[in-house]
Amino acid sequence: MATILVIAARDDWPTDRVVAVLAQRGARVFRMDACEFPQALTLAGRIDARRGWSGGITNAHHAIDLSEVTAVYYRRPTPFQLPEGMSDPERRFAAAQARSGLGGIITALDCRWVSEPAAMSRAEYKPLQLAAAREAGLTIPPTLITNQPDAVRAFAGDIAGPLICKPVASPVLIEDDEMKVVYTRRLTEHDLDDLRGIETTAHLFQAWVDKAYEVRLTVAGDRLLAAEVRSDTPAGHTDWRSDYRSLSYRATGTPPHIADGVRSLMRRLGLRYGALDFVVSPTGEWTFLEINPCGEWDWIQAETGLPIADAIADELQGVPA
Repeated sequence: MATILVIAARDDWPTDRVVAVLAQRGARVFRMDACEFPQALTLAGRIDARRGWSGGITNAHHAIDLSEVTAVYYRRPTPFQLPEGMSDPERRFAAAQARSGLGGIITALDCRWVSEPAAMSRAEYKPLQLAAAREAGLTIPPTLITNQPDAVRAFAGDIAGPLICKPVASPVLIEDDEMKVVYTRRLTEHDLDDLRGIETTAHLFQAWVDKAYEVRLTVAGDRLLAAEVRSDTPAGHTDWRSDYRSLSYRATGTPPHIADGVRSLMRRLGLRYGALDFVVSPTGEWTFLEINPCGEWDWIQAETGLPIADAIADELQGVPA
């Protein structure tokens, strides 16, 4: 029997919505989290000259045959939970074996992926995103990644306009058990005069793009679901993530040339899902900022009514756009 394998944290409510849609359609779903292996999830996979990977994955309630998996939805599983009493070296060794064993067999399955973990991991790199977006015909802002203060000043001179600085990787850090977020910020003349600390790591600088609003474009397969994101505060206008209370949303369309570029970008990155951010100028020009291969979408669906869960379910079931 055809089975859709869902790999995600048990408390991930956007995944709950996708699973609910699939269940309403009568699809067979096997949901698991990596943390369940090896203590609450067992694996027995076999391959030989006559057939590809077969065998089963089993938990306390259900079992599936690997040969029946037609699609995999992969979304932020939590780390393996290994037995107590292991030393740190043993734990690292066992985790590597679990990743290569369980993860390796699942990755080897010949089925639809939303999206393949290796492609998602590679697509996290913002320098790669920007290069791929440019090659796909999308407009990108002039960008510098450096740890040299003089390079920042030279870049500022070339741009002859405002600059922003933002993290190259995840903006989230945990310090003293508190989650902190590093938001995008516009640089002042004082910032450019005093760039101490730049040399400690890589920083991303971009030309500021004048905006009327931003667009969160959620892509599932060939479906493009766009939402305008507007803010009426200075902080939200610079980085809407810094002031969610100021935001308003509206479903919108995607210009055909942007849709073509986005689909080309998704092919180049090997993704079947992505959450893309664009700036739209006062004259209507779209500028690509970034893509999150596992970006959040649940609140966008709630605010706009865009059928994102259905679109993801369609992609998993192979329903044409």
